[in-house]
Order: sequence, then structure tokens, then C-alpha cells
Amino acid sequence: MYAIEIEKVSRIYQKYSARHRFQTFKSALVRGDLFRALKPDELVTALDEVTLLVEKGQTFGVIGENGSGKSTLLKLVAGIAKPTWGRVRTEGKVSALIELGAGFHPEITGRENIFINGIMLGLSKKEIAAKFDEIVKFAELEDFIDAPVKTYSSGMYMRLGFAIAINVNPEILLIDEVLAVGDASFVPKCLDRIDDFRRRKKTILFVSHDLTTVEKICDRVAWLKDGRLRDMGEAKRVIDAYLQDVAEKQEEDFERRRREKAPPQAEGEERRENRWGKREVEITNVSLKNLAGQEKHVFSPDDGMAIEIEINSPSLIDDFVFGIGFFNSQGISCYGTNTHLEDFEPLAVEGKGKVVCRIPELNLINGTYYLDIAVHKRDGYPYDYHRNLYSFLMSSTSRDVGIAKIPHEWDFSDSIRIKPPQEEKARSGV
Repeated sequence: MYAIEIEKVSRIYQKYSARHRFQTFKSALVRGDLFRALKPDELVTALDEVTLLVEKGQTFGVIGENGSGKSTLLKLVAGIAKPTWGRVRTEGKVSALIELGAGFHPEITGRENIFINGIMLGLSKKEIAAKFDEIVKFAELEDFIDAPVKTYSSGMYMRLGFAIAINVNPEILLIDEVLAVGDASFVPKCLDRIDDFRRRKKTILFVSHDLTTVEKICDRVAWLKDGRLRDMGEAKRVIDAYLQDVAEKQEEDFERRRREKAPPQAEGEERRENRWGKREVEITNVSLKNLAGQEKHVFSPDDGMAIEIEINSPSLIDDFVFGIGFFNSQGISCYGTNTHLEDFEPLAVEGKGKVVCRIPELNLINGTYYLDIAVHKRDGYPYDYHRNLYSFLMSSTSRDVGIAKIPHEWDFSDSIRIKPPQEEKARSGV
């Protein structure tokens, strides 16, 4: 039995146009001249022929980039919006935490809003009164419940909305990105309550950019792209497919920006400020690849990196050093090394050859980085020095700051009570 059935659903919005100021989308549909009345560029297709079936008791995730149709889908399930075509059916009471403060009246108090929202969600006044103290306590708003909602912060809005949504005892709970604006101390509390819903076999439709949480709590995941269902299935498989698609897009965007930033040059002309040396040993090509041998410009920490340097030495040289240097977008040196510093002893180089520097883990934080690649004598005399000619993007879900991500772990004495991160709990089987 399905709790949510979404069958071939499309949702089309009309862009505002002065030419059709007095014509509504509904009137065009009623008259049957929608596509004659509107130019194609005046229509926005938020969802296009989407079909999803969510079983009772399932926690179902929806992922995708901004504008992919995720929030529109939840609004249709919640009944806030209607599909242009297709059918949406739900089995059981639906409680939605979609738009921050949706349904709250800013001029009245939190107390009054609890009763109004509870009635809108199908509870009687007596039922709301019985749950009132629990809602206020969960929302941590005891000192503010009789203040006008317009005086609440965004975090207070979210806490009150979530507390109401989960305490009406719904069969189906819809959750959008609102948890992203929650107080850091409150979000784990929300996730614990979601886990409680899962244990009680409630149906949850969960939209989030937090892929770690999606993978942890969702039985199945749907990936929306440009309003269409791109993939659906087991959480990790779909998330990995989505991340691969995002990485490919980042690669394309990064390469496009790199080409746009490059100054025009005549054939054979060089940017002298970025390259120098008489090229007794010449660097003829540099490639950045992951450890699987795929050339890339966007890396994750798990990818690692192989820097492949092709060289040519027209004559025999017995004094040479190969070096690399990493710089961030502010020009700060993040790391540098060379074969001389690592006690390699040069013997001879002649003709064409290749040097590969393999880095098992790129422990760098998010951002754009630039590479210096050089071959020189042990005393520093440059044969061929390339300054910042190669760049790449680090893309990671890590929230660390600074330059490098240094491997570490935390230990606490018995007198310190602290809750580990959710992912740590998952790894330890807690």
C-alpha cells in the first residue's frame, strides 16, 4: 500500500509579462488557449511528467540542485499547490514543514499561532491544548510563547513550525530545507525526532541538500533534475550518481571559466610573467588526474591526485630537480616540495620523459588552487618554471576552514559529556 502516489505530474508556472497583465494562468487553461496565449519563454516547467510511489512507513528522500523541482513536489503533496497535469494522492493525515513560518500570522503570539496551525492541521482545540506544553517545550520557546511571532528569529520560527508539525501525530511528514536555518543545537533534536518517526513506521518525504543525512535516514531516494525524474532507488547509489553528475558539471563550468579568464595570445606567444627559464630541460605538458587515471579539474579529498609532467631534455643533464607547489586563490603557499628536498639524487636525463607525483589524499579545504611546476638545478637555477599555469577546484562537503584539512581525532575525559556527530554514531553502530 502506498502512502503517497504521484502519477505523471507536471507543474507549469507563468512568468509575469506586461503583455498579459490582465490574463491569468487559470483563465488561459479554462479557455483552452494556454499555449496560443503564452509564448514558450513565458512558461516555466517546474515538474515534467514525474511519477513517484512512496510506500507506507518509508522514509523517502528527494535530492537535486536548486531549481530542480524538489520544493514544488512537496507543495503538491502537501496540497499547497495543484498539479497542472497528473494526479497526487495521499493516504493519511499530512503534516508539512516546508516554508519557514508558512501559516504563521506575524501580528499574533506564538500561543495563538499554535492553536490556529493545529486547527488547520485537523486537530480540535482540546487536542491542541493537551499537546500545547509539549510543543512549547520542544520548541524551547517558554519565554517567548506570548510574544508576537514577528519578533521571532528565523531559528525560532523553524523550532515552532517543526514542533507543531511533529506533534499533530501525522501519518505523513513532509520536510523541506527549513532544517538548514535551524539552531545548531536544535537540528540534532529534530533528527532524533525524525528517527523516532521512522521507528514508529511513519511515512516521511524528506528534501535536503545535506546528502549525508539523506543517505543516513532514507530508505529510497529520488533525484530530480530540471523538473524531471533522473533516477530513483537505493539511497547511496542514487546519491553517488547525483554527485558524479554535479562533479561533471563543475568540471565543465571550471574549464569554461578558465578559458574565459585566459588572456588572448598570438600563436606561439607566452605569458612571460608566468613562465621563465632557458629550457635546457623543458616541461612540454602537465596533466592533473585522479588516481584512476582520469584527467580532472574538480577533485574531492578522496580522489587523490596524480600530477603528470612530460619533459624533454635535448642534451644530457646530470643536475636537475623536479618540484611542485600548491597555492590558494589568495596566493598563499599551501604546500611545496621537490625531489632535492626529498633527497632524490639526480644521475642523468636526456630526451623525452615523464615525471608523476602521486598524492593519495588531497587534504585541502574547498576552493580554487593553483600549481607551480618547475625543473631546475639543485642551486635553484631554473631550466623551466611554470608559475600558477595550472588550476583545479576542491569540492567537498567538509566545513573546515583555513588551508589544509589535517587528519585528527578527539578524545574526552569522563567528566566531559558530549554527543558525537551523527556520522560517528553510524560508523560505531550506535
